[in-house]
Amino acid sequence: MSRVLESGRRGPAQGDATSLVVFLHGYGANGADLLGLADPLSEHMPGTAFVAPDAPERCAGSPMGYQWFPIPWIDGSSEEESEAGMVRAVDDLNAYLDSVMEEEGLTADRVILLGFSQGTMMSLHVAPRREEEFAGVVGFSGRLLRPEDLADQAVSKPPVLLVHGDQDDVVPVQSLPEAGEALSQAGFQVYAHVMKGTAHGIAPDGLSVALAFMRDRLGLETPPA
Repeated sequence: MSRVLESGRRGPAQGDATSLVVFLHGYGANGADLLGLADPLSEHMPGTAFVAPDAPERCAGSPMGYQWFPIPWIDGSSEEESEAGMVRAVDDLNAYLDSVMEEEGLTADRVILLGFSQGTMMSLHVAPRREEEFAGVVGFSGRLLRPEDLADQAVSKPPVLLVHGDQDDVVPVQSLPEAGEALSQAGFQVYAHVMKGTAHGIAPDGLSVALAFMRDRLGLETPPA
């Protein structure tokens, strides 16, 4: 049985939104860590609701935060524990996505997944394996898990934007072209942006590129001044 994910929300009243962005946070953080991005994004994304669940497990490496699954080289877990944690987290996230789309009254083609770091890993793994295709996936500072399985296991192929800082010392920037190549070879439309001088984070230029991608994928018009 999947675990229920606690979730924050910003935007129009539930049921009134015409599009949805789901933020998936990184290892040791929480949903609120990314939900603040709704403030600069919302004025350019009319009718959009923003939700940000907490990952299902308390984080051993950061006790005040959460993790989608253990990371052996950080928390001393085994590879087996990490694998089992990821499998369970995938089920949890799928159940959450089903639930939130039903609550909002929206179909997958009106939904964007935006992940950061471990949240990107979850986004890039879950989205292609869902039958209904999301409007798009934005992945900041993460990597593609199990690239060798993607072509065989992908059942939907949403457009993907990969964004990474060239000074990232947590997840190397080389993870971007590695993910991009695997996604492209599997038939995905991939866009990429490297944030110059940026470490493991989200810089203004990267957020601007993500905003343009999301607006285009959702067909949003610029609100009147």
